[in-house]
Amino acid sequence: MCGRLSQYRGIHDFVAALSMPNALANSVGDGPIERYNVAPTNAVALLHLQGDRLHADPVRWGWRPHWAKDRAAPINARVEKVAHGPFFRAIWPHRAVTPIDNWFEWVDEGGSKKQPYLIRRRDGAPIFCAAIGQLPDANEGPGEHDGFVIITADSAGGMVDIHDRRPVVLTPDLAREWLDPATPKERAEQMVLYQCETPEAFDWYPVTNKVGNVKNQEPNLIEKL
Repeated sequence: MCGRLSQYRGIHDFVAALSMPNALANSVGDGPIERYNVAPTNAVALLHLQGDRLHADPVRWGWRPHWAKDRAAPINARVEKVAHGPFFRAIWPHRAVTPIDNWFEWVDEGGSKKQPYLIRRRDGAPIFCAAIGQLPDANEGPGEHDGFVIITADSAGGMVDIHDRRPVVLTPDLAREWLDPATPKERAEQMVLYQCETPEAFDWYPVTNKVGNVKNQEPNLIEKL
């Protein structure tokens, strides 16, 4: 996963698609998010549970443990290693969902520049990416070390031609189970390893090269060429 995504629906649209009955503590805002070109290190609307309440918070995309100050903060975590490696050990229990409308990848098609592609669900529904992070505490508020990473897996099927990695995307049923603090860690690992959405759930198409500049945020960035 190259590291660029869109969040343009309102957070209430994402929550409605998730079908969670929990009361919502919303610090993202009630209107459409309207961010068509979100890059790493920026704040991204994230969903997580604290107690019996669902929280929607803007959280920095990228995280590293305190002892890894000599390296850049990763934005993704490989599903094959995330549950057992030391790097993400501190945040593996802190599960979240990154609700997005689409993500972008760049493909080398033999020209002087790589061609950006947009990837979205075929049915047009929101995409629920499995994530973990150091998350805001409802009682203490946001912390300076808050951040999150999106869990990724090997691509398969036709998506291999777009990129060799893809975000782990969960159905609404599995996303609710993933968010539930009562879900055992072992079950959470099995979900992201073996039960993510298959490439057949998605389609993709080329978009304008303007998406390569994070200053560009217009809706036409997601239009098919």
